[in-house]
Amino acid sequence: MPQHHNHDRRDRRRGFENSERLRELLTRLDNNGPGAWRSDPEAAALMQHSAQKYAALARKHGLDPWEAATAAFEAMRTAAVRRADDPWAVITRAVQITCIAENRANGLLCSVHQARRPKYSSFHDAERFSDRENPLTDYHPAFHADPFTEDDADYETEDTGSTSVKSAVEDAIALLCWHGWEPEVARAAVECICARLAESVSRAGAYESLRRDRHARALLDIPAPSWYRLLRIILGSPDPHLSGTNAGRGVLLRLLIGESLRHLIADVELETSIKVAAPGTMRGRP
Repeated sequence: MPQHHNHDRRDRRRGFENSERLRELLTRLDNNGPGAWRSDPEAAALMQHSAQKYAALARKHGLDPWEAATAAFEAMRTAAVRRADDPWAVITRAVQITCIAENRANGLLCSVHQARRPKYSSFHDAERFSDRENPLTDYHPAFHADPFTEDDADYETEDTGSTSVKSAVEDAIALLCWHGWEPEVARAAVECICARLAESVSRAGAYESLRRDRHARALLDIPAPSWYRLLRIILGSPDPHLSGTNAGRGVLLRLLIGESLRHLIADVELETSIKVAAPGTMRGRP
């Protein structure tokens, strides 16, 4: 590459770092309308410069440099940046906040908008069922007896190994996906339920704890009616009149006592319940 081209590129980068030069460019782009960002060669060079400028910050938070550049782009389009005494200071702070929020959102399995809010960002990162050292590996006591009745005869099984539990969890996720749930939502929801179940002494305790836990539901971004129905589908209904029935046992227990995924998929009543519970399809309250 000719040496003068290298000088031109360095001069242009130095020009972007000049507050007044940057302000003039952003003002011109704003006056020319949104299309200017697509066609203006200086705008493209500015974004390339931003990606390089914030690459280290992006990597610090586990992001791609262009994700940081996107955050810079969003900030550059605001009047606050154009009016600031030091535009780059405002842009840098905006990129930093966005990177932190993106990182928290990835860990919390929620939207970036929610991760920006202290009521959600204060939580620890979501813990996947498969990442736990002892994820129900010893056949959780909640499955040794019906937590909604005193009768435990229907819940005995010879296979008490961790393999059957993990298989049941994966089958439960697959069942939801088969009937219209988004895979990411289904996995996050089922693993959240299993994590709480691992900390509870019974399915009834896990059910009630999750039913009252608004924060868990908010982090999963699942509407309340969908969430309540899903708890009954996965853990079983607490209604005493349904004790010993498929609705009372719930999907996890049905899988653990030997029912196959194929059999559950063919269950028309269960299929209807799962489809109705899927986020975006709820009508009215549970």
